[in-house]
Amino acid sequence: MNEPYESLPEQMRIRREKYHELTAVQDPFSHTVYERSAWTAEIVGDFESWDGKPVSMAGRILSKRDMGKAFFCDLVDGKGRIQLYVRSEDLGEDVFAEFKKLDIGDIIGAQGKVFRTRRGEISVHMSGYVLLAKAMRPLPEKFHGLTDQDLRYRQRYVDLIVNPGVKDVFVKRSLIQKEIRRFLDERGFLEVDTPVLHTLEIGAAARPFLTHHNTLDIPMFLRIETELYLKRLVVGGLERVYEIGRTFRNEGMSPKHNPEFTMVELYQAYTDYRGMMDLIEELFVTLTRTVCGTDVITYQGVEINMAAPWKRVTMAGVVKEYSGEDFYAWTDDEDARAAAKRRGVPVEKNAAKGEVLEAFFEAFAEDKLIQPTFLCDYPVEISPLAKRKPDDPAMTERFELFIYGREMGNAFSELNNPIDQRERFIKQVEQRNAQGANASVDDDYVTALEYGLPPTGGLGFGLDRLVMLLTDSASIRDVILFPTMKP
Repeated sequence: MNEPYESLPEQMRIRREKYHELTAVQDPFSHTVYERSAWTAEIVGDFESWDGKPVSMAGRILSKRDMGKAFFCDLVDGKGRIQLYVRSEDLGEDVFAEFKKLDIGDIIGAQGKVFRTRRGEISVHMSGYVLLAKAMRPLPEKFHGLTDQDLRYRQRYVDLIVNPGVKDVFVKRSLIQKEIRRFLDERGFLEVDTPVLHTLEIGAAARPFLTHHNTLDIPMFLRIETELYLKRLVVGGLERVYEIGRTFRNEGMSPKHNPEFTMVELYQAYTDYRGMMDLIEELFVTLTRTVCGTDVITYQGVEINMAAPWKRVTMAGVVKEYSGEDFYAWTDDEDARAAAKRRGVPVEKNAAKGEVLEAFFEAFAEDKLIQPTFLCDYPVEISPLAKRKPDDPAMTERFELFIYGREMGNAFSELNNPIDQRERFIKQVEQRNAQGANASVDDDYVTALEYGLPPTGGLGFGLDRLVMLLTDSASIRDVILFPTMKP
């Protein structure tokens, strides 16, 4: 609105002129409250109850059809769309002439009676209107809409106006969050909030965002997970807790990754990773049926059956199946690295056996797990917070859920031995700092474990990826209202 008048596009100059004409009579932005008696979807969905009744609606004009002494336009509100029928003899010539000057995008309040046209379209025969807000910029052209992907993400407010399917995605996202809360609340979980700002760069693999607290004069870090604080609460006696919260990782961007995303993490005392398998399986099946109305969905052209039970495999097992390499046949770390070199799988020069196994999984097996699959028994080297398997100390009681070749959830039987935990933290911090980080051992978390963490199952999953799956969205940016964008 601050551009010089001469530099404005023609349509914006015309609207600016209309605005000045209107202000000579009344400020088109002066209205603060408008009483609505009906939503468009209510009228369209239950026409018999509304037929012939007076209504008062509010919304945005999205199309205009001038028929001379009569006028048709479409009104869109927060729940749907309906046709307005306007005649000069009903409004009076002067008011009718002013109404015809309205632009697509203008927001109005409309009064009239509900009826059905001779062509069968449910409409409102208008008897009056009021301009509630003037649109100073034209919306994208009707038949092509807002199609530039980059512009859609930057101007989500326009995307929501002109692309109805976009709104449906975010309505479903809200429903998914609501159903997750209902599901967990009914099972005795308590929703909590934990700190977003941390004073330590912990030893996890993800890279955090760094900031500075001026009053305390200390560096602080945006959280990369909520796990350690939630488990502190289990130590304190809150035996079932969960958080749906924003998480931040200063890493790459892709159709599956945004630096700011939403995680769901939950912890339950006196269960293990098998209990977490049962819980996430039941939760995802419930969400699929609620949101999609069926167990069988299509994602990016691929049919996926979400019905339980889901397949359960081990990482070593699928690596052997798809690559022929046997983790248990590798005699030591050097032998594992030699196998990676022989098969052309890139690994760090000092990679341990478990890290090599993960690299083989990513290279040969990950994209094969299309139907819902629990990938179980992760090497201890890549699972610093998970309990070891009693019968196989090289592996941990951990699983990740894969659907469409993507990791959709991560769960452990939580490590509750403070001595083992400190040793793993130290090793992890050494590795991170060797890579240039400034990570520290979270001594307070180890202190919490020393007071006693009961046997606990923990689970985390990305809400955004779940919404992508249940709305058939190709990119994570399609399910985040305002994704991170380069200026």
